[in-house]
Amino acid sequence: MKTSPRCVGYAGIALLAAIASLVHRPVLILGLAVLALATVESRKPWLTPKRLIYQTHVPRLDDALGLHFGAEVTVAQESAVAAEGEAGSRPPNFIVIFCDNLGYGDIQPFGSTLHRTPNLNRMAAEGRKFTHFCVTAGVCTPSRASLMTGCYSQRVGMHDNPRDGWVLRPVSRYGLNPDEITIAEVLKQCGYATAMIGKWHLGDQPMFLPTRQGFDYFFGVPYSDDMTARVWDVDGSTWPALPLMENDDVVEAPCDRDGLTKRYTERAMKWIAEHKDEPFFLYFPQAMPGSTKTPFSSERFKGKSNNGPWGDAIEELDWSMGVMLDQLRDLGIAENTLVIWTSDNGAPIQPDKSDLSRGSNLPLHGRGYTTSEGAFRVPTIAWKPGWIPAGTVCDQLATTMDLLPTFALLAGGSPPTDRTIDGHDIRSLLVDDNADSPYDAFYYYSQDQLQAVRSDRWKLFVPLSNPQRHPHYKAGESSGPLLFDVVQDIGCKHDVAQQHPQVLTRLMQLADRGRQDLGDRDDEGKRFPGAGQRRIGELPVGAEPLPQLLK
Repeated sequence: MKTSPRCVGYAGIALLAAIASLVHRPVLILGLAVLALATVESRKPWLTPKRLIYQTHVPRLDDALGLHFGAEVTVAQESAVAAEGEAGSRPPNFIVIFCDNLGYGDIQPFGSTLHRTPNLNRMAAEGRKFTHFCVTAGVCTPSRASLMTGCYSQRVGMHDNPRDGWVLRPVSRYGLNPDEITIAEVLKQCGYATAMIGKWHLGDQPMFLPTRQGFDYFFGVPYSDDMTARVWDVDGSTWPALPLMENDDVVEAPCDRDGLTKRYTERAMKWIAEHKDEPFFLYFPQAMPGSTKTPFSSERFKGKSNNGPWGDAIEELDWSMGVMLDQLRDLGIAENTLVIWTSDNGAPIQPDKSDLSRGSNLPLHGRGYTTSEGAFRVPTIAWKPGWIPAGTVCDQLATTMDLLPTFALLAGGSPPTDRTIDGHDIRSLLVDDNADSPYDAFYYYSQDQLQAVRSDRWKLFVPLSNPQRHPHYKAGESSGPLLFDVVQDIGCKHDVAQQHPQVLTRLMQLADRGRQDLGDRDDEGKRFPGAGQRRIGELPVGAEPLPQLLK
Protein backbone atom coordinates (compact mmCIF):
# COMPACT_ATOMS: atom_id res chain seq x y z
CA MET A 1 0.00 0.00 0.00
CA LYS A 2 1.41 3.38 -1.03
CA THR A 3 1.49 6.28 1.43
CA SER A 4 0.83 9.69 -0.07
CA PRO A 5 3.28 12.56 0.55
CA ARG A 6 0.46 14.46 2.21
CA CYS A 7 -0.06 11.63 4.72
CA VAL A 8 3.67 11.66 5.41
CA GLY A 9 3.40 15.40 5.96
CA TYR A 10 0.58 15.02 8.48
CA ALA A 11 2.45 12.31 10.39
CA GLY A 12 5.63 14.36 10.46
CA ILE A 13 3.84 17.42 11.75
CA ALA A 14 2.17 15.44 14.51
CA LEU A 15 5.50 13.95 15.63
CA LEU A 16 7.26 17.31 15.62
CA ALA A 17 4.43 18.92 17.54
CA ALA A 18 4.59 16.21 20.20
CA ILE A 19 8.36 16.61 20.63
CA ALA A 20 8.07 20.37 20.78
CA SER A 21 5.37 20.25 23.45
CA LEU A 22 7.59 18.05 25.63
CA VAL A 23 10.75 20.14 25.46
CA HIS A 24 9.02 23.55 25.65
CA ARG A 25 11.79 25.28 23.73
CA PRO A 26 10.71 27.87 21.15
CA VAL A 27 14.02 27.71 19.27
CA LEU A 28 13.71 23.94 18.90
CA ILE A 29 10.09 24.35 17.82
CA LEU A 30 11.09 26.82 15.14
CA GLY A 31 13.94 24.62 13.95
CA LEU A 32 11.77 21.54 13.79
CA ALA A 33 9.10 23.46 11.89
CA VAL A 34 11.55 24.70 9.29
CA LEU A 35 12.95 21.18 8.93
CA ALA A 36 9.46 19.76 8.46
CA LEU A 37 8.56 22.41 5.91
CA ALA A 38 11.66 21.61 3.88
CA THR A 39 10.95 17.88 4.10
CA VAL A 40 7.31 18.08 3.06
CA GLU A 41 7.80 20.71 0.36
CA SER A 42 10.49 18.54 -1.24
CA ARG A 43 7.93 15.84 -1.94
CA LYS A 44 5.76 15.86 -5.04
CA PRO A 45 2.12 14.80 -5.14
CA TRP A 46 1.35 11.30 -6.29
CA LEU A 47 0.36 11.03 -9.91
CA THR A 48 -3.06 10.18 -11.25
CA PRO A 49 -3.64 8.64 -14.69
CA LYS A 50 -4.01 12.18 -16.03
CA ARG A 51 -0.69 13.20 -14.46
CA LEU A 52 -1.92 16.14 -12.48
CA ILE A 53 1.01 18.51 -12.24
CA TYR A 54 0.43 20.79 -9.29
CA GLN A 55 1.58 21.03 -5.72
CA THR A 56 -0.75 19.88 -2.95
CA HIS A 57 -0.62 22.19 0.05
CA VAL A 58 0.25 20.75 3.45
CA PRO A 59 -1.19 22.03 6.73
CA ARG A 60 0.43 25.25 7.84
CA LEU A 61 3.19 24.42 10.30
CA ASP A 62 2.78 27.67 12.20
CA ASP A 63 -0.85 26.73 12.90
CA ALA A 64 0.09 23.17 13.89
CA LEU A 65 2.78 24.33 16.32
CA GLY A 66 1.12 27.47 17.61
CA LEU A 67 3.63 29.79 15.91
CA HIS A 68 3.32 32.47 13.25
CA PHE A 69 6.15 32.76 10.72
CA GLY A 70 4.28 34.80 8.07
CA ALA A 71 1.57 34.46 5.47
CA GLU A 72 1.63 31.90 2.69
CA VAL A 73 -1.20 33.69 0.89
CA THR A 74 -1.45 37.15 -0.62
CA VAL A 75 -2.60 40.10 1.45
CA ALA A 76 -5.78 40.32 -0.61
CA GLN A 77 -6.73 36.77 0.36
CA GLU A 78 -5.38 36.66 3.92
CA SER A 79 -8.55 37.73 5.70
CA ALA A 80 -10.67 35.29 3.70
CA VAL A 81 -8.32 32.41 4.39
CA ALA A 82 -8.07 33.27 8.08
CA ALA A 83 -11.83 33.42 8.46
CA GLU A 84 -12.24 30.11 6.65
CA GLY A 85 -9.56 28.51 8.81
CA GLU A 86 -11.50 29.39 11.92
CA ALA A 87 -14.52 27.41 10.68
CA GLY A 88 -12.84 24.12 11.49
CA SER A 89 -9.78 22.04 10.88
CA ARG A 90 -11.44 19.86 8.24
CA PRO A 91 -11.48 21.27 4.70
CA PRO A 92 -14.89 22.61 3.65
CA ASN A 93 -17.41 20.59 1.71
CA PHE A 94 -18.57 21.99 -1.63
CA ILE A 95 -21.99 21.77 -3.28
CA VAL A 96 -22.76 23.38 -6.65
CA ILE A 97 -26.39 23.53 -7.77
CA PHE A 98 -26.36 24.23 -11.52
CA CYS A 99 -29.88 24.85 -12.82
CA ASP A 100 -30.73 24.48 -16.50
CA ASN A 101 -31.86 27.65 -18.33
CA LEU A 102 -32.85 29.47 -15.13
CA GLY A 103 -33.11 33.18 -15.89
CA TYR A 104 -31.73 36.10 -13.88
CA GLY A 105 -35.23 37.28 -13.01
CA ASP A 106 -36.74 33.86 -12.30
CA ILE A 107 -36.28 33.79 -8.50
CA GLN A 108 -37.36 36.21 -5.80
CA PRO A 109 -33.87 37.21 -4.56
CA PHE A 110 -33.23 38.58 -8.05
CA GLY A 111 -36.54 40.34 -8.49
CA SER A 112 -39.17 37.79 -9.47
CA THR A 113 -42.66 38.71 -8.31
CA LEU A 114 -44.19 35.68 -10.02
CA HIS A 115 -42.37 32.66 -8.58
CA ARG A 116 -42.41 31.83 -4.87
CA THR A 117 -38.91 30.90 -3.71
CA PRO A 118 -38.86 31.19 0.11
CA ASN A 119 -35.89 28.87 0.53
CA LEU A 120 -33.77 30.84 -1.90
CA ASN A 121 -34.86 33.98 -0.08
CA ARG A 122 -33.54 32.40 3.11
CA MET A 123 -30.34 31.34 1.40
CA ALA A 124 -29.74 34.89 0.16
CA ALA A 125 -30.55 36.34 3.59
CA GLU A 126 -28.00 34.01 5.16
CA GLY A 127 -25.43 34.28 2.36
CA ARG A 128 -24.23 36.50 -0.46
CA LYS A 129 -25.82 37.32 -3.81
CA PHE A 130 -23.56 37.75 -6.84
CA THR A 131 -25.19 40.19 -9.25
CA HIS A 132 -22.43 40.10 -11.89
CA PHE A 133 -21.76 36.36 -11.98
CA CYS A 134 -21.29 35.05 -15.52
CA VAL A 135 -21.14 31.81 -17.42
CA THR A 136 -19.04 31.48 -20.58
CA ALA A 137 -21.76 30.55 -23.06
CA GLY A 138 -25.45 31.01 -23.65
CA VAL A 139 -26.02 27.26 -24.03
CA CYS A 140 -25.52 24.04 -22.07
CA THR A 141 -22.45 22.09 -23.18
CA PRO A 142 -19.85 24.88 -23.40
CA SER A 143 -21.07 26.43 -20.16
CA ARG A 144 -20.75 23.12 -18.31
CA ALA A 145 -17.30 22.48 -19.76
CA SER A 146 -16.11 25.78 -18.30
CA LEU A 147 -17.39 24.98 -14.82
CA MET A 148 -15.70 21.57 -14.93
CA THR A 149 -12.31 22.77 -16.22
CA GLY A 150 -11.98 26.39 -15.09
CA CYS A 151 -11.44 27.35 -18.75
CA TYR A 152 -13.28 29.02 -21.58
CA SER A 153 -14.98 26.34 -23.65
CA GLN A 154 -12.98 27.59 -26.66
CA ARG A 155 -9.79 26.66 -24.81
CA VAL A 156 -10.86 23.06 -24.20
CA GLY A 157 -12.54 22.56 -27.59
CA MET A 158 -16.07 22.23 -26.20
CA HIS A 159 -17.62 25.23 -27.96
CA ASP A 160 -18.36 23.45 -31.24
CA ASN A 161 -17.79 20.24 -33.16
CA PRO A 162 -18.42 19.10 -36.76
CA ARG A 163 -21.25 16.71 -35.92
CA ASP A 164 -23.23 18.34 -33.12
CA GLY A 165 -22.72 22.08 -33.42
CA TRP A 166 -22.55 24.00 -30.17
CA VAL A 167 -24.21 21.43 -27.86
CA LEU A 168 -23.54 17.71 -27.74
CA ARG A 169 -26.29 15.44 -29.07
CA PRO A 170 -26.96 11.81 -28.15
CA VAL A 171 -24.67 9.12 -29.60
CA SER A 172 -21.89 11.59 -30.35
CA ARG A 173 -18.26 10.65 -30.84
CA TYR A 174 -17.23 13.85 -29.04
CA GLY A 175 -16.98 14.85 -25.39
CA LEU A 176 -14.84 16.54 -22.77
CA ASN A 177 -11.29 15.41 -23.42
CA PRO A 178 -10.23 12.93 -20.71
CA ASP A 179 -6.86 14.70 -20.67
CA GLU A 180 -8.50 17.80 -19.23
CA ILE A 181 -8.37 18.14 -15.45
CA THR A 182 -11.79 18.61 -13.88
CA ILE A 183 -12.75 20.24 -10.62
CA ALA A 184 -13.66 16.78 -9.33
CA GLU A 185 -10.18 15.45 -10.07
CA VAL A 186 -8.54 18.41 -8.37
CA LEU A 187 -10.59 17.82 -5.23
CA LYS A 188 -10.00 14.07 -5.27
CA GLN A 189 -6.30 14.89 -5.05
CA CYS A 190 -7.17 16.69 -1.81
CA GLY A 191 -8.91 13.62 -0.39
CA TYR A 192 -12.51 14.48 -1.27
CA ALA A 193 -15.39 12.14 -2.01
CA THR A 194 -17.03 13.29 -5.26
CA ALA A 195 -20.47 12.82 -6.77
CA MET A 196 -22.37 14.16 -9.74
CA ILE A 197 -26.17 13.96 -9.57
CA GLY A 198 -28.15 15.45 -12.45
CA LYS A 199 -27.55 16.53 -16.03
CA TRP A 200 -24.05 15.88 -17.44
CA HIS A 201 -24.04 16.94 -21.14
CA LEU A 202 -20.28 16.59 -21.67
CA GLY A 203 -20.33 13.33 -23.60
CA ASP A 204 -22.43 10.15 -23.46
CA GLN A 205 -19.78 7.62 -24.50
CA PRO A 206 -18.10 5.63 -21.70
CA MET A 207 -14.76 7.46 -21.93
CA PHE A 208 -16.50 10.82 -21.36
CA LEU A 209 -18.89 9.91 -18.53
CA PRO A 210 -18.57 11.50 -15.05
CA THR A 211 -17.06 8.33 -13.59
CA ARG A 212 -14.10 8.80 -15.97
CA GLN A 213 -13.80 12.51 -15.15
CA GLY A 214 -13.14 12.42 -11.41
CA PHE A 215 -16.51 11.51 -9.93
CA ASP A 216 -16.84 8.53 -7.60
CA TYR A 217 -20.59 8.39 -8.20
CA PHE A 218 -22.98 9.45 -10.97
CA PHE A 219 -26.77 9.42 -11.03
CA GLY A 220 -28.52 11.33 -13.79
CA VAL A 221 -29.01 11.83 -17.50
CA PRO A 222 -26.07 12.14 -19.91
CA TYR A 223 -27.54 15.07 -21.88
CA SER A 224 -30.56 17.41 -22.03
CA ASP A 225 -34.01 16.22 -21.02
CA ASP A 226 -35.44 17.31 -24.40
CA MET A 227 -33.19 14.88 -26.31
CA THR A 228 -35.63 12.00 -26.43
CA ALA A 229 -36.03 9.03 -28.80
CA ARG A 230 -36.10 10.06 -32.48
CA VAL A 231 -34.26 9.93 -35.77
CA TRP A 232 -32.19 13.10 -35.89
CA ASP A 233 -32.92 14.94 -39.11
CA VAL A 234 -29.40 16.39 -39.31
CA ASP A 235 -27.46 13.16 -39.85
CA GLY A 236 -30.08 10.40 -39.69
CA SER A 237 -28.76 8.97 -36.44
CA THR A 238 -31.15 7.20 -34.08
CA TRP A 239 -31.42 8.61 -30.58
CA PRO A 240 -32.45 6.24 -27.79
CA ALA A 241 -35.09 6.77 -25.15
CA LEU A 242 -33.83 9.32 -22.61
CA PRO A 243 -31.64 7.24 -20.27
CA LEU A 244 -31.38 7.62 -16.52
CA MET A 245 -27.97 6.32 -15.50
CA GLU A 246 -26.29 5.18 -12.31
CA ASN A 247 -22.54 5.24 -12.73
CA ASP A 248 -21.96 3.63 -16.15
CA ASP A 249 -25.27 1.77 -16.49
CA VAL A 250 -28.73 2.77 -17.71
CA VAL A 251 -31.24 2.01 -14.96
CA GLU A 252 -34.37 3.46 -16.57
CA ALA A 253 -35.38 4.35 -20.13
CA PRO A 254 -37.26 6.42 -20.88
CA CYS A 255 -36.78 8.12 -17.55
CA ASP A 256 -39.68 9.76 -15.75
CA ARG A 257 -38.97 13.44 -16.32
CA ASP A 258 -41.76 14.56 -13.98
CA GLY A 259 -39.90 13.01 -11.08
CA LEU A 260 -36.35 14.12 -11.88
CA THR A 261 -36.07 17.01 -9.41
CA LYS A 262 -37.53 14.94 -6.58
CA ARG A 263 -35.42 11.87 -7.32
CA TYR A 264 -32.23 13.86 -7.77
CA THR A 265 -32.87 15.59 -4.45
CA GLU A 266 -33.52 12.33 -2.62
CA ARG A 267 -30.39 10.76 -4.08
CA ALA A 268 -28.31 13.83 -3.22
CA MET A 269 -29.54 13.83 0.38
CA LYS A 270 -28.70 10.15 0.72
CA TRP A 271 -25.21 10.65 -0.66
CA ILE A 272 -24.51 13.64 1.60
CA ALA A 273 -25.60 11.67 4.66
CA GLU A 274 -23.30 8.82 3.69
CA HIS A 275 -20.30 11.15 3.34
CA LYS A 276 -20.94 13.67 6.11
CA ASP A 277 -17.86 12.56 8.05
CA GLU A 278 -15.39 13.26 5.23
CA PRO A 279 -14.74 16.19 2.90
CA PHE A 280 -17.04 15.96 -0.10
CA PHE A 281 -17.84 17.67 -3.39
CA LEU A 282 -21.35 17.33 -4.80
CA TYR A 283 -21.97 18.65 -8.30
CA PHE A 284 -25.76 18.90 -8.56
CA PRO A 285 -26.80 20.08 -12.06
CA GLN A 286 -30.59 20.11 -11.94
CA ALA A 287 -32.53 19.22 -15.09
CA MET A 288 -35.07 22.00 -14.68
CA PRO A 289 -36.50 24.29 -15.81
CA GLY A 290 -34.75 22.83 -18.83
CA SER A 291 -35.03 23.06 -22.59
CA THR A 292 -38.56 21.84 -23.23
CA LYS A 293 -41.38 24.33 -23.79
CA THR A 294 -43.24 22.82 -20.85
CA PRO A 295 -40.84 21.91 -18.00
CA PHE A 296 -41.54 18.96 -15.73
CA SER A 297 -42.37 18.75 -12.04
CA SER A 298 -43.72 16.21 -9.57
CA GLU A 299 -47.39 15.96 -8.62
CA ARG A 300 -46.88 18.01 -5.46
CA PHE A 301 -45.91 21.07 -7.54
CA LYS A 302 -47.69 20.52 -10.84
CA GLY A 303 -50.20 23.30 -11.49
CA LYS A 304 -49.47 25.04 -8.18
CA SER A 305 -47.51 28.11 -9.34
CA ASN A 306 -48.76 31.31 -10.96
CA ASN A 307 -46.71 30.73 -14.10
CA GLY A 308 -47.63 27.34 -15.52
CA PRO A 309 -45.06 24.55 -15.94
CA TRP A 310 -42.09 26.95 -15.85
CA GLY A 311 -43.13 28.31 -12.48
CA ASP A 312 -43.99 24.84 -11.16
CA ALA A 313 -40.49 23.62 -11.99
CA ILE A 314 -38.81 26.61 -10.35
CA GLU A 315 -40.84 26.31 -7.17
CA GLU A 316 -39.87 22.64 -6.94
CA LEU A 317 -36.22 23.63 -7.37
CA ASP A 318 -36.68 26.01 -4.45
CA TRP A 319 -38.14 23.17 -2.37
CA SER A 320 -35.10 21.06 -3.24
CA MET A 321 -32.76 23.82 -2.08
CA GLY A 322 -34.63 24.09 1.21
CA VAL A 323 -34.41 20.35 1.84
CA MET A 324 -30.67 20.47 1.28
CA LEU A 325 -30.03 23.47 3.56
CA ASP A 326 -32.11 21.87 6.31
CA GLN A 327 -30.23 18.60 6.01
CA LEU A 328 -26.84 20.29 6.23
CA ARG A 329 -27.93 21.90 9.48
CA ASP A 330 -29.43 18.69 10.84
CA LEU A 331 -26.17 16.85 10.12
CA GLY A 332 -24.16 19.58 11.84
CA ILE A 333 -22.09 20.39 8.76
CA ALA A 334 -23.73 23.61 7.54
CA GLU A 335 -20.90 25.85 8.75
CA ASN A 336 -18.36 23.67 6.99
CA THR A 337 -20.17 23.50 3.64
CA LEU A 338 -19.92 26.07 0.87
CA VAL A 339 -23.05 25.95 -1.30
CA ILE A 340 -23.28 27.73 -4.67
CA TRP A 341 -26.63 28.13 -6.43
CA THR A 342 -26.41 29.24 -10.06
CA SER A 343 -27.51 28.45 -13.63
CA ASP A 344 -25.84 27.23 -16.82
CA ASN A 345 -27.20 30.17 -18.85
CA GLY A 346 -30.14 32.54 -19.02
CA ALA A 347 -33.72 31.66 -19.87
CA PRO A 348 -34.81 31.24 -23.51
CA ILE A 349 -37.74 33.67 -22.87
CA GLN A 350 -40.57 34.50 -25.25
CA PRO A 351 -40.33 37.23 -27.92
CA ASP A 352 -42.97 39.12 -25.95
CA LYS A 353 -41.07 39.99 -22.75
CA SER A 354 -44.32 40.29 -20.82
CA ASP A 355 -44.91 36.57 -21.46
CA LEU A 356 -42.85 34.83 -18.78
CA SER A 357 -43.92 31.28 -19.65
CA ARG A 358 -40.33 30.47 -20.67
CA GLY A 359 -38.57 32.44 -17.99
CA SER A 360 -37.35 35.94 -17.29
CA ASN A 361 -33.91 37.51 -17.57
CA LEU A 362 -35.19 40.94 -16.55
CA PRO A 363 -33.94 43.54 -15.93
CA LEU A 364 -31.10 42.30 -18.14
CA HIS A 365 -31.20 42.56 -21.92
CA GLY A 366 -31.69 39.59 -24.19
CA ARG A 367 -32.41 35.88 -24.15
CA GLY A 368 -30.43 32.72 -23.60
CA TYR A 369 -28.49 31.18 -26.50
CA THR A 370 -26.90 34.56 -27.36
CA THR A 371 -24.08 36.75 -26.03
CA SER A 372 -26.48 39.11 -24.27
CA GLU A 373 -26.24 39.88 -20.57
CA GLY A 374 -29.47 37.93 -20.19
CA ALA A 375 -27.70 34.83 -21.49
CA PHE A 376 -24.38 35.18 -19.66
CA ARG A 377 -25.28 36.76 -16.29
CA VAL A 378 -27.00 34.25 -14.05
CA PRO A 379 -28.63 34.40 -10.60
CA THR A 380 -26.01 33.24 -8.10
CA ILE A 381 -26.03 32.83 -4.33
CA ALA A 382 -23.15 31.67 -2.14
CA TRP A 383 -23.89 30.27 1.34
CA LYS A 384 -21.63 29.20 4.16
CA PRO A 385 -22.91 30.25 7.61
CA GLY A 386 -20.30 31.79 9.85
CA TRP A 387 -17.92 32.58 7.00
CA ILE A 388 -19.85 34.33 4.23
CA PRO A 389 -21.40 37.53 5.65
CA ALA A 390 -25.18 37.16 5.82
CA GLY A 391 -27.44 39.24 3.62
CA THR A 392 -24.66 40.74 1.51
CA VAL A 393 -24.22 41.42 -2.19
CA CYS A 394 -21.15 41.17 -4.42
CA ASP A 395 -21.39 43.39 -7.50
CA GLN A 396 -17.99 42.43 -8.92
CA LEU A 397 -17.51 40.31 -12.03
CA ALA A 398 -16.91 36.64 -11.29
CA THR A 399 -17.57 33.50 -13.34
CA THR A 400 -18.11 29.76 -13.13
CA MET A 401 -14.49 29.32 -14.24
CA ASP A 402 -13.46 30.64 -10.83
CA LEU A 403 -14.92 27.72 -8.91
CA LEU A 404 -12.11 25.30 -9.76
CA PRO A 405 -9.20 27.44 -8.52
CA THR A 406 -11.17 28.76 -5.55
CA PHE A 407 -12.31 25.34 -4.37
CA ALA A 408 -8.82 23.94 -4.89
CA LEU A 409 -7.28 26.57 -2.63
CA LEU A 410 -9.98 26.31 0.02
CA ALA A 411 -9.44 22.53 0.04
CA GLY A 412 -5.75 22.96 0.74
CA GLY A 413 -4.61 22.22 -2.81
CA SER A 414 -3.92 24.38 -5.82
CA PRO A 415 -5.07 24.59 -9.44
CA PRO A 416 -3.17 22.76 -12.19
CA THR A 417 0.04 24.50 -13.21
CA ASP A 418 0.88 22.51 -16.34
CA ARG A 419 -1.78 24.25 -18.44
CA THR A 420 -3.67 27.52 -18.73
CA ILE A 421 -6.60 27.90 -16.36
CA ASP A 422 -8.75 30.94 -17.13
CA GLY A 423 -10.55 31.12 -13.79
CA HIS A 424 -9.36 33.09 -10.78
CA ASP A 425 -9.22 32.75 -7.02
CA ILE A 426 -12.31 34.57 -5.72
CA ARG A 427 -12.08 33.71 -2.03
CA SER A 428 -11.96 37.40 -1.21
CA LEU A 429 -15.12 38.12 -3.22
CA LEU A 430 -16.99 35.60 -1.08
CA VAL A 431 -16.33 37.50 2.15
CA ASP A 432 -14.88 40.97 1.51
CA ASP A 433 -17.10 43.88 0.47
CA ASN A 434 -14.05 45.84 -0.71
CA ALA A 435 -12.53 43.14 -2.94
CA ASP A 436 -12.25 43.83 -6.67
CA SER A 437 -12.92 41.54 -9.60
CA PRO A 438 -9.80 39.67 -10.74
CA TYR A 439 -10.77 40.08 -14.42
CA ASP A 440 -9.17 42.64 -16.69
CA ALA A 441 -11.06 41.08 -19.61
CA PHE A 442 -13.93 38.63 -19.99
CA TYR A 443 -14.92 37.29 -23.41
CA TYR A 444 -18.35 36.61 -24.87
CA TYR A 445 -18.27 34.01 -27.65
CA SER A 446 -21.02 32.61 -29.83
CA GLN A 447 -19.44 29.25 -30.67
CA ASP A 448 -16.21 30.27 -32.41
CA GLN A 449 -17.09 33.92 -33.01
CA LEU A 450 -15.89 36.51 -30.50
CA GLN A 451 -18.73 39.01 -30.20
CA ALA A 452 -18.03 41.01 -27.06
CA VAL A 453 -15.53 41.72 -24.30
CA ARG A 454 -16.10 43.12 -20.83
CA SER A 455 -13.63 45.05 -18.69
CA ASP A 456 -14.72 46.63 -15.42
CA ARG A 457 -18.13 48.24 -16.04
CA TRP A 458 -17.81 48.31 -19.82
CA LYS A 459 -19.03 45.76 -22.35
CA LEU A 460 -18.02 46.21 -25.97
CA PHE A 461 -19.71 44.41 -28.84
CA VAL A 462 -16.99 44.34 -31.49
CA PRO A 463 -17.72 45.21 -35.14
CA LEU A 464 -18.73 42.15 -37.16
CA SER A 465 -19.45 41.72 -40.85
CA ASN A 466 -21.50 38.55 -40.35
CA PRO A 467 -22.73 38.15 -36.75
CA GLN A 468 -24.09 34.78 -35.57
CA ARG A 469 -27.09 34.84 -33.23
CA HIS A 470 -26.25 38.39 -32.22
CA PRO A 471 -28.41 39.98 -29.48
CA HIS A 472 -28.37 43.39 -31.21
CA TYR A 473 -28.10 42.60 -34.95
CA LYS A 474 -29.75 40.22 -37.38
CA ALA A 475 -27.79 37.47 -39.13
CA GLY A 476 -25.88 38.83 -42.12
CA GLU A 477 -26.30 42.41 -40.96
CA SER A 478 -23.01 44.29 -40.67
CA SER A 479 -22.55 45.59 -37.13
CA GLY A 480 -20.59 48.50 -35.76
CA PRO A 481 -19.11 48.72 -32.27
CA LEU A 482 -21.55 48.98 -29.37
CA LEU A 483 -20.39 50.05 -25.91
CA PHE A 484 -22.55 49.66 -22.80
CA ASP A 485 -22.06 50.51 -19.16
CA VAL A 486 -23.50 47.28 -17.78
CA VAL A 487 -23.49 48.61 -14.21
CA GLN A 488 -25.49 51.79 -14.72
CA ASP A 489 -27.33 50.63 -17.85
CA ILE A 490 -28.29 47.12 -16.78
CA GLY A 491 -30.67 46.72 -19.72
CA CYS A 492 -28.01 47.73 -22.29
CA LYS A 493 -30.26 50.39 -23.80
CA HIS A 494 -27.73 53.16 -24.41
CA ASP A 495 -24.74 52.80 -26.72
CA VAL A 496 -22.01 55.16 -25.46
CA ALA A 497 -19.20 54.23 -27.87
CA GLN A 498 -18.92 57.77 -29.24
CA GLN A 499 -18.72 59.30 -25.77
CA HIS A 500 -15.86 57.04 -24.63
CA PRO A 501 -13.34 56.60 -27.49
CA GLN A 502 -10.48 55.68 -25.14
CA VAL A 503 -12.53 52.92 -23.53
CA LEU A 504 -13.48 51.69 -26.99
CA THR A 505 -9.83 51.55 -28.07
CA ARG A 506 -8.74 49.73 -24.91
CA LEU A 507 -11.47 47.09 -25.19
CA MET A 508 -10.73 46.55 -28.89
CA GLN A 509 -7.14 45.77 -27.86
CA LEU A 510 -8.40 43.31 -25.25
CA ALA A 511 -10.58 41.68 -27.92
CA ASP A 512 -7.53 41.25 -30.15
CA ARG A 513 -5.69 39.59 -27.28
CA GLY A 514 -8.61 37.22 -26.75
CA ARG A 515 -8.97 36.15 -30.37
CA GLN A 516 -5.25 35.46 -30.68
CA ASP A 517 -5.51 33.15 -27.67
CA LEU A 518 -8.93 31.56 -28.16
CA GLY A 519 -9.60 31.93 -31.89
CA ASP A 520 -12.28 33.73 -33.90
CA ARG A 521 -13.78 34.10 -37.37
CA ASP A 522 -12.40 36.58 -39.90
CA ASP A 523 -14.49 39.09 -41.85
CA GLU A 524 -15.33 36.43 -44.44
CA GLY A 525 -16.57 34.02 -41.80
CA LYS A 526 -13.54 31.73 -41.97
CA ARG A 527 -12.41 30.22 -38.68
CA PHE A 528 -8.91 30.70 -37.38
CA PRO A 529 -7.61 28.92 -34.28
CA GLY A 530 -6.11 30.56 -31.22
CA ALA A 531 -2.64 29.80 -29.92
CA GLY A 532 -4.00 28.61 -26.58
CA GLN A 533 -6.68 26.19 -27.74
CA ARG A 534 -6.67 22.50 -26.84
CA ARG A 535 -8.45 19.56 -28.47
CA ILE A 536 -11.95 18.31 -27.84
CA GLY A 537 -12.23 14.68 -26.78
CA GLU A 538 -13.05 12.23 -29.57
CA LEU A 539 -13.44 8.49 -29.88
CA PRO A 540 -10.44 6.72 -31.45
CA VAL A 541 -10.37 6.42 -35.23
CA GLY A 542 -12.49 3.45 -36.29
CA ALA A 543 -14.58 3.40 -33.10
CA GLU A 544 -18.28 4.13 -33.49
CA PRO A 545 -20.40 5.78 -30.80
CA LEU A 546 -23.09 3.60 -29.27
CA PRO A 547 -26.40 4.64 -27.68
CA GLN A 548 -26.91 4.35 -23.94
CA LEU A 549 -29.53 1.60 -23.69
CA LEU A 550 -31.33 -0.19 -20.89
CA LYS A 551 -29.95 -3.73 -20.60
